[in-house]
Amino acid sequence: MADAIFWIATVAIGLSQLLILRSTWRGMRQGVGSTHPVREWSFAVGPAFVLLLLLAATYQQIHPEVLHLKAVTPAGPRA
Repeated sequence: MADAIFWIATVAIGLSQLLILRSTWRGMRQGVGSTHPVREWSFAVGPAFVLLLLLAATYQQIHPEVLHLKAVTPAGPRA
């Protein structure tokens, strides 16, 4: 059940982010607004990237066996 909810949410978030990026691109192409293009894209792409990281962390919590990260401490004295 958790997998189904996760993938439904992932599809919904992905679709909404694509529509936001499309809207940003169309608005900039039509010259709507007077903001700088880099700022406009950073406000559109930044949240999409953060949501991607959040989805990856959520998937890792649902399926901890998929990716194993182990910290390795060096042996011996440090000079």
